[in-house]
Amino acid sequence: MARIHLFEFEDQAWFPAFLRNYITDFLQFLSNKTGMYKPVVPLLEHLLKKEETTTIIDLASGGGGGLVGLNEELKQKIPGLKIVLTDYYPNLPAFVYTKKQSDNFDYYEQPVDARKVPSELKGVRTQFLSLHHFKPTDAKLILQNAIDSHSSIAIFEAQERSFPSILAMLFSPFSVFLMTPLIRPFKIDRIIFTYLIPIVPLFVLWDGVVSSLRTYSVEEMQMLVKDLNHAERYEWQIGRVKSGPGMLLYLIGKEKTI
Repeated sequence: MARIHLFEFEDQAWFPAFLRNYITDFLQFLSNKTGMYKPVVPLLEHLLKKEETTTIIDLASGGGGGLVGLNEELKQKIPGLKIVLTDYYPNLPAFVYTKKQSDNFDYYEQPVDARKVPSELKGVRTQFLSLHHFKPTDAKLILQNAIDSHSSIAIFEAQERSFPSILAMLFSPFSVFLMTPLIRPFKIDRIIFTYLIPIVPLFVLWDGVVSSLRTYSVEEMQMLVKDLNHAERYEWQIGRVKSGPGMLLYLIGKEKTI
């Protein structure tokens, strides 16, 4: 199945911020409740220890990122762990709520472009469920910026470009209906636009299907890396790992030691 880069609503500058936040809040809640990212804990632990850092700069964090559900386990393995949430469209209410729940979280209030990360944000860079938002040219810029900044990067995707993945996305509105009352902080508008005017489930459905169609395969990730300047200076791990009934895709880059 060829990669198709259709549009997602949450990527659009004109899309209402409160609706974008409701979508990213749902995605964060889903990933944390299902524990879908737990299989990547050993990968992150190994990378942080190799880099001798306790700081993670999470890019495109959405409603708080996949690290919220991994935080307690990672803290046990990485004492002093600090996680900084960032996004091009910062979901500040979600970031503030996350920081109140776990004091080792912090956030960057200004928009952060993953293709050009501010120099003061130093640490292992992570991306959860966001690489597919970028066309190949921009995906390469994200990786090139990591190389140029001598920063390690770990990217994870929770879906594949496959018929089973797309089929699973077709059931996403039902997940929205079931989980919305449990999402915190509670907001009456979230209830209204989920049940009375059910546009949030429709946006989640469209963006979910498109996300699968946009997702890079392992082979395509390898091609992204191949075209980078000074890619040979980095050690690259690209692969898939089992997570429940599905698979997680990952791309990890670390500067080689001399």
